[in-house]
Amino acid sequence: MPWDNALSAAKARIAAVVVAAGQGLRAGQPLPKQFAAWRGKPVVRHSVEALLAAGVSPVIVAIPEGAEELARAALRGLDDVRLTVGGGTRQQSVRFGLEALVADDPAAVLIHDAARPLLPAAVIARLTHALATHEAAIPVLPVVDSLAHAEADGQMGPPARREALRRVQTPQAFRFAAILAAHRDWDGAPDAGDDAQVAQAAGIAVALVEGDEALHKLTFASDFAPAAAPMRVGTGFDVHRLADGEELWLCGVRIEHSQGLAGHSDADVAIHALVDALLGAIGAGDIGQHFPPSDPQWRGASSDRFLAYAGRLVAEAGYGLGNADVTIICEAPRIGPHRAAMRARLAEILGVDSAAISVKATTSERLGFTGRGEGIAAQAAVCLIRN
Repeated sequence: MPWDNALSAAKARIAAVVVAAGQGLRAGQPLPKQFAAWRGKPVVRHSVEALLAAGVSPVIVAIPEGAEELARAALRGLDDVRLTVGGGTRQQSVRFGLEALVADDPAAVLIHDAARPLLPAAVIARLTHALATHEAAIPVLPVVDSLAHAEADGQMGPPARREALRRVQTPQAFRFAAILAAHRDWDGAPDAGDDAQVAQAAGIAVALVEGDEALHKLTFASDFAPAAAPMRVGTGFDVHRLADGEELWLCGVRIEHSQGLAGHSDADVAIHALVDALLGAIGAGDIGQHFPPSDPQWRGASSDRFLAYAGRLVAEAGYGLGNADVTIICEAPRIGPHRAAMRARLAEILGVDSAAISVKATTSERLGFTGRGEGIAAQAAVCLIRN
């Protein structure tokens, strides 16, 4: 049967070797980086799951000696995954992985670095398609930066032609028999940079297919730093009772009314809800933690101080306000006549355009404490954007 027909007719005969036998010392993790958590999973699990989802099996994972327990925990629950202990070099680890596949007799094999966790299905498809007409194929990306040779004295040498250069990624795809023979013939000195070099040394032509920027290799501690979310959302809710002899402050605006809101500060229920929304969005607790009612210094304090403080914390966390939406729940007073002033005041305190602030009101249809005129409630929602 022609190669391309055999490959398409027996997709399950495409196997994989995932190289996870290094120590990953530069990544600054308390365990080898391939077993460290990254985006909620061990690094090695990401690409193994992607290979299995693409119909590639079995998957042989080459691991460091003594790391069986770590590896089994990282790959728990995945079918058709087997472990083999790697060698002292990458080539030895790949060789051991290939030898572990001999009894399976796959038509082709993908050889992948565990440190490249994001493995797009489209890259796997391009590689296996290329094997229909080539013995080997690797994913590559163009070089976009200018290049220069470095001289021994630390000076810039002549420029290099980036048009002729490519960045090489994994997985790399090979017809199994060809790459197994190439590794068996490899003399081991010097160590090859990747399996394509082993194949090329054996006279195997290597085709180039389009790679993907997602196949970034995790190398340094910064690669494991928590990624700051581009957007964060928070909500807040507060209630204060109405009482005689109190001033009524809502959204930083004093409103003439027969009663005011009672509380330790000026009891601006709308600002308090907004402060909680901002603090919640950055995971900084709630207003009571920062301004405890048991602290006498906040007795009668203007709530605009609380809001300005929350705004500073948001900025220090690296975010800016995308928009804020405040809803005041009461039977009286009417909020409509004060809405523009409320929006302007909140925007002034937070240092944003009033277009980013929404203030609206509703009633509770005379139900509950707000319906009986016993108090006022407010809720707020905010969207923060990464600066």
